[in-house]
Amino acid sequence: MWDTPSHVTQYDAILPAGGRIDPEFAAKVGTESKALIQFGDQTILSRTLQCLKDTGRFDRMVLIGPDELTSSSSAALATHRVKEGASGPENIMAGLTALQNAGPSKNKVVVVTTDLPFLSPEIMSDFLDRAPQDLEIVIPICTQSAYQNRFPNSTSTFMPLKDEAWTAGGMYLMEPEALRKAMPMINRLFANRKSKIGMARLLGPALLYKFLTKTLTIDDVQRKALSLLGIRGTAMREAPPELAYDIDYFDDYEYAITHLKA
Repeated sequence: MWDTPSHVTQYDAILPAGGRIDPEFAAKVGTESKALIQFGDQTILSRTLQCLKDTGRFDRMVLIGPDELTSSSSAALATHRVKEGASGPENIMAGLTALQNAGPSKNKVVVVTTDLPFLSPEIMSDFLDRAPQDLEIVIPICTQSAYQNRFPNSTSTFMPLKDEAWTAGGMYLMEPEALRKAMPMINRLFANRKSKIGMARLLGPALLYKFLTKTLTIDDVQRKALSLLGIRGTAMREAPPELAYDIDYFDDYEYAITHLKA
């Protein structure tokens, strides 16, 4: 059990759990829900909720997903359960609304995806301890070299920049009001995430030129993102690679199973 000092800051958690996997992958693991993929005697969802509980830092944990997930035994530790909406941002807003309806709180919110097989109480606590508490958003990021050192011969998606290639973690820390304020832009970013033209319009020609000429830096990306969202925040560099390893494909699952056994 992870021992938690009595003086630590408390948080609320929002867990969007609507992610699905492809039919071939689903046939092999017996579920189409990422969160209900089994690792040993636990699903990723139950592992994630147990991890949050074991930190001793979370007062409320809101789970958002389909009925079959929120009513499953894997959801037992969630304090609130909400039916999923039509998109990721909509699900996060539903989680915020559930927290607001449950009563007033000064807690910051940690949004955590439910496809992180290597999440642990120690890793979660390390992120929370290092995150600047005076900012409105903190997103963990790590370099491709750090990721590959931790998970050799695995695959992930990285953004190649001037100095290094980077990837973001599957969680972030936010002020609830800042999250509400940023939601219109988050919806726009989400709607354009698969459109190169749409993203180019949002990012602007200066950043696009830097990206094409391989002169774009992580500081450039951070400044532009915060400007678009209209909030104060930072990207936490050198974050644990475990926060970035997620399950999208069967190869990711097989690698995680082998790694966890080892």
